[in-house]
Amino acid sequence: MAYKYIDNYREQGARKKLVEILKKKGIADERVLNVIGMVPRHFFFDETFWNQAYKDIAFPIGAGQTISQPYTVAYQTELLHIKTGDKVLEIGTGCGYQTCILLKLGAKVYTIERQEKLYERTKQVLPFMGYKPNFFLGDGSKGIPEHAPYNKIIVTAGAPIIPDTLLTQLVIGGILVIPVGDEKSQKMVTVLKTGEYDYEEHVLDTFRFVPLVGDKAW
Repeated sequence: MAYKYIDNYREQGARKKLVEILKKKGIADERVLNVIGMVPRHFFFDETFWNQAYKDIAFPIGAGQTISQPYTVAYQTELLHIKTGDKVLEIGTGCGYQTCILLKLGAKVYTIERQEKLYERTKQVLPFMGYKPNFFLGDGSKGIPEHAPYNKIIVTAGAPIIPDTLLTQLVIGGILVIPVGDEKSQKMVTVLKTGEYDYEEHVLDTFRFVPLVGDKAW
């Protein structure tokens, strides 16, 4: 499958404007803002819709999934406090945009997607762009225990509860960021693992994600 990859001054300028929008909305982490300004989001869109790529909106990507709103991507990423070399588990690869943001921050990313068509497409597209996470196809609600533990875990779909399987795959001192609620809206939740069985939980703002489907979710 051939891909057309164009990144010209128009798209670069649009990314700068997007970064300014995110700053005004409260994203303060300069590292996160810098990588948002570097990753070509339009490449995850059909060329017909490139004019939508740098608007702060979610957009359908097929298989009933969406590419998340840039603000949401930045918000979750900021909560993770990514350090270079962090081992990160991403639940819900989708089109791979969030994956690229994590990689640009210097994380070693293990990403899992349950939709086979999305998985196959993203597994081709990201390496073509120069991004090389570790791809997995399967039930993200179970995590990827064979490669645990992880410094950080990010869930990019709404869950009814925090799966205990994910908590056990965090290192002590690790952070889980997950939207939790019903199928219409969720609260963003951060969990800091403070001991083998001890956790510090913070409930934050309201978002709307596609549902997390799996054995430990919907």
